[in-house]
This record gives sequence, C-alpha cells and structure tokens, in this order.
Amino acid sequence: MKKLSIYILSLTMITGAFAQKLDRSKVPAPAPAPKINLSQPATFTLPNGLKVFVVENHKLPKVAFSLSLDVDPVLEGDMKGYVDITGQLLERGTTNRTKQQLDEEIDFIGATLSTSANGVYASSLKKHQAKILEILSDVVLNSDFKQEELDKLKKQTISGIASSKDDPDAIAANVRSVLIYGKKHPYGEITTEETVENVTLEACKNYYKTYFRPNVSYLAVVGDVSVKEIQPLIEKYFAAWEKADVPVNKYKMPAAPKQTEVAFVHKEGASQSVINITYPVNLKKSNPDVVKTRILNSILGGSATARLFMNLREKHGYTYGAYSTLSADELVGYFNANAKVRNDVTDSALTQFMVELNRIADEKVTADELQGMKNYASGIFAYTLQDPQTIARFAIETEKYKLPADYYATYMEQIAAVTVDDVKEMAEKYITPNNAIILVVGNKKIADKLTEFDADQKISYYDIYGNDYVEALKPAPEGVTAETVMNKYIEAKYGVAKGKALDKKLKKIKDITVRMDASIQGQSINVTRYQKAPNKFANAITMGTMVIQKQTFNGTTGKSSGMQGNEDITGDDLEDLKFSSVMFLDAKYTDHGITYELLGVEPINGEDAYKMVQTKPNGETETEWFNVASGLKVKSMSVQENDKMPEPITVVTELSDYKEVNGIMFAHKTKQVFGPQTLDMTVTAVEINTKLGDEVFE
Repeated sequence: MKKLSIYILSLTMITGAFAQKLDRSKVPAPAPAPKINLSQPATFTLPNGLKVFVVENHKLPKVAFSLSLDVDPVLEGDMKGYVDITGQLLERGTTNRTKQQLDEEIDFIGATLSTSANGVYASSLKKHQAKILEILSDVVLNSDFKQEELDKLKKQTISGIASSKDDPDAIAANVRSVLIYGKKHPYGEITTEETVENVTLEACKNYYKTYFRPNVSYLAVVGDVSVKEIQPLIEKYFAAWEKADVPVNKYKMPAAPKQTEVAFVHKEGASQSVINITYPVNLKKSNPDVVKTRILNSILGGSATARLFMNLREKHGYTYGAYSTLSADELVGYFNANAKVRNDVTDSALTQFMVELNRIADEKVTADELQGMKNYASGIFAYTLQDPQTIARFAIETEKYKLPADYYATYMEQIAAVTVDDVKEMAEKYITPNNAIILVVGNKKIADKLTEFDADQKISYYDIYGNDYVEALKPAPEGVTAETVMNKYIEAKYGVAKGKALDKKLKKIKDITVRMDASIQGQSINVTRYQKAPNKFANAITMGTMVIQKQTFNGTTGKSSGMQGNEDITGDDLEDLKFSSVMFLDAKYTDHGITYELLGVEPINGEDAYKMVQTKPNGETETEWFNVASGLKVKSMSVQENDKMPEPITVVTELSDYKEVNGIMFAHKTKQVFGPQTLDMTVTAVEINTKLGDEVFE
C-alpha cells in the first residue's frame, strides 16, 4: 500500500512539472506532416499499348474495372453533343449482343456497367470477374451503333435541353463557357436542340473508331484480385483491340479580359440574380502552383467557412451560399466565384465579392486561417486514401499528367509547406478581379445598377446561348389592347364571346374532371384534376394505386396529403387556393379583380404571341402568352416561393394540342418546368357533368 502511494505521488509530481512548463496561451505548433506510404499498383502494358494498373484490396469479394481514354477534346461544331451521345451509345448493343441481352446478362450476375465518351466502368463480385470483363471488352471492342438507339438518345437529350432553358444555373453555365473560352474552343461549345438534331450515326461511329484505341487508354483494376490471376484475363479479352494513331488536337489559349466586363442575361420573371465572376486561367495539373492554389481557394471560397461565404451569407445575408473555384486543366483552367442573391442586393453583393477578391491579393492571410485550411485539406486527402479506387486514380494521373513519381506520397508534406507568403503570391497571380467577366443571369430591371462594375460603364447583353441579345419583343399592332386580347382568348376557348351567352353556357357545366398521363424524371405517373361549381377543387397525383400527393379545397378549407404526410392549408396558401379554385376564372377575371397589361408581341415556339402580365388583387403577378393567330394561351410563367423552399422557383408552363370537348377548347399537352424538373402531361380524358360528389374535395 505504501509503495502504491509513493507511485501515485510520483505521477502527480511528474504531471505537475509538465503542467508548469506548458504555456496554454500559445497555440501548439503543428506537427510535422506525416509520411504516406502509398502502396504502388502493379502495372503492365499489353503489346497494343493498353496500360493496366492493378490495386489489390481483399476486404470484400468484389472487383472493379475502370477504362479511361487520354485524348484531347474535339470541336463538334453544328453537331455539338455527338461525343456525349457516342459515349451513351456504347452500352446500347454490340455485334454480339443486343441492348436487351447486355442488360439481362449484367443484371443476372448483379454487376454494373456504365459508359461515357471517355471510358467505361464495370464492377461485379469476384466470382463473376471473367464474365464482366468479357462483357466490358465486348462493349469496348465491338460496339454496334444503331439508328433507332441514336434517335432515342437524341430525343432524351433534347428533352433535357428543353428543361434547362429555363434553369438560371444552366443558363449561367452555358454563357460562362462561351464568354471565357469562345465558341471556337471545345470548352466553349454549347449543346442545343438544333445541334443534337444534326447528330448523325456516322459521326458517332467515327468518334468511336478514331478515339477508342488501346494505345491511349488506361485500365484500372481494383479489388479482390492479384496480377497473377487478372493479367491472363486482360490479355485474353483485350489483346485483339487494335491500336492506331489518334489525333492530337491543339487549341489557342483563351485570354482573360483586359479589363472588367459586365455581361447580363435577362431571365423572365427572375426574383434572384445568379452571379458568376469568371475568367480563364493558365494552370495545368502538372504546375507546381496547383497545391498552393487549392489552399488559396479553400480560404477564399472553397467551403462554408471560407471568406466569401462568411461575408455574403453570414455577415450580410445576401445569399444562401457564396463559393469560388480555381480549377487546373491540361487545356485551360478557370476561376469562378458565384452566388445566387436577391434582385435588390445584386449590386451590393457584387461589391462584397470585389472586396474579398481584392483583399486576398492585397493582404496576407493570417497564420491561424492558413493552418486551419491546411488541416482541413490534409484531413480530406487522408480520408480519400481509404478508397482503393483513389490509389488507382493517383497512379493513372501520375502517368497521364507526367507528375513527379512521389507527387501523391508527398502530398501532405506539400500542403504543410504552404506559407502565408505563398498564398499571397498565388492570389496576386491568379485572383484578378480587374480582368474578369462579371456574368449576371437575372431580371434586367436591375441591370442598370451594375454599370459601375464595368470598366467602360457599359453592360453587354446576351441570350441564353451566349449570343448577342436581340430584343424579340415588338409593339402590339395599333388597336390591340389587353382587353381585346382577353376577349379573343375567351371566345377562342369557350366558343362564345364574353357576355350573357357565355354566362348561360358556363352555368350548364356543374363539374369537370381532367385525367392525364404524365412523366417526370423517367417515372410515369397519373394526374387527375377535379372542379365543381362554384369553387371546389381537387388535384391528385398517383402512381398505380399509391397516392403521391393530393390537394383539395371544399369551398372553405384546404388540405394536402400524400407521402410526406397530411396537413391543413392555411394563411396565404389557402387564400391562393381559394382564389384559383373558382371554375372558369379566366372567363370571369374582371369579376375577381384580375387585371392585365399588354407588353407586346414576341415569338413562342416560332409563332407570334401577345405577352401579357396578369396581376391578382393581392399583387402577385404572372406572365402569360396568347397565340396571335388562334387567340389561345400557349405559355405562362410565375415565380413561386414559400417557407419550405430555400429559394424562389420559376414555374414555366407550355400549353399545346388544343382539342374541343363539349364546346370548350382544352389543351391536351402540358409541359411544366420548375427548377431542374420537367413534368410532361398528356390529357387522356375530359369528363363533364359526371355529378361529382362533395367527398372528392374533402
């Protein structure tokens, strides 16, 4: 017992001595960067030039094969999009297997296969490695492109483009590419409906035959394998792949603007501005500046704790997030700082962007700030090492970009070596807001406030594809007013001019049921809309027997039910529902305090349409377009927001294929775009006076 007491006393004295020497007022010095012992993949090269990297990982009985091409981008011209489509065609059938046979064989062994214009990926359980490798090689060596598959892909691609035309983020990405790279650079080409329509099967076949060659390819094998067992299989399935000369494509390095330019894209009805401050950067992946620039960008705008975020969101509340990217690339890199902000603070947000971009180049970052970001970067890097695919990627990148052999083994040491002076040097070199393009996608009503940011005090306007903007809105013909447009619409839709005859016709209709088949994100659903005079309404979205969402209004109360639960509709939402539930509201708009303003005439889908702004009694507005020839409504657009959405959403609805039912014209095709989503609806039945019971609306 005495010995134990002496032992405890000794420990107390030792720890006390250390405590006296520890100065808690000083931050401990960072520990030296750890050495990384990266396991080197086994490598071998086939006689045809295919380079293979094998990373053994025996934790799970799985294996993955990743084939990647090392080729230069191509200019696609008036068939822009054909390269991506070629990548998708690869998995649509071979000379030995139809698409259906491919899918069935892959599903049977529980494997995965995906293709792109730059490679193919496949994975399976180890026991099926020979089978999936044989399928992979069949896809790579024997792809058989068919016109019917191309037509399907073109249709899908065009559908995606149509939905992105109203997405401000997609618009910004397109125009940014054009402005910083130019249309004669592969990074500056934009895929449009027209270019996709131009894509030919011959162009796709030519790309495949030209660029899918073993001598420009890397194959990474990761999983429960060894070189001894996998090399014979790879030789068996890929030895017949013929090598050939592959074109080397060179492009002129895009130049940053000599002075700051403001570019504006008008987005009808936008309640927010999408801001991008951008320019090209000559920064290749092999450049020794890369690690330093990553730390620089982490401090500036690489996360939710970086300067841009803390300033624009936390300090000023202009946005939900502000970020930046400084990207290295073998052709041309880029810098981009971006945020989505409210219309009324667009100019103020730009001011703060410029404050931060100038500050990081003018002033040194603090040692604590730098150390925090270095710790974060090291942690992220260390975390990625848990994935064996990372080891394979490092090996391929070292070979592909001619990096030093120990580049990734010493990566954490490179991070640790970055100094405050290094960050300032990189900022002075790569952060150049006075040679940037300030691109804003938003409502042109706020554009005049941005002239002060342009060196010439002049804003350049562009359309959604980066072309010079040409005002499409023309004055309406003399004598045409908002009232005459609405009168023509009412007569065209209901077959009777506004007045007593119309009132008599509409009173005979007690209820209407419209049934629609719809698709969204490839999923088929059903939409049924019910109305009963004078103001009962219900809308149900179902998939089979499952109700996804149902909204009802019984004339007094509103309810919402479905997969996310049930709730009462209250407040402003209830007032909106009550207002919109009125049967034939468009024919009675003056009775309910709705007003219209005629803005002019502009083309919609190639035909002239009157552009009108509808204003409800509560001040909410909606833009609507009425075909000049037919008088019928062909498009509407509104901005919707509520507490459940992080930001307002622009909803665009296109109406077409009008057909007469019981003397009333109903649009039988509706396409609704909201954010990145597109809902296509086709009317299958319009039922009138079926004596709907009140229970439908409860």
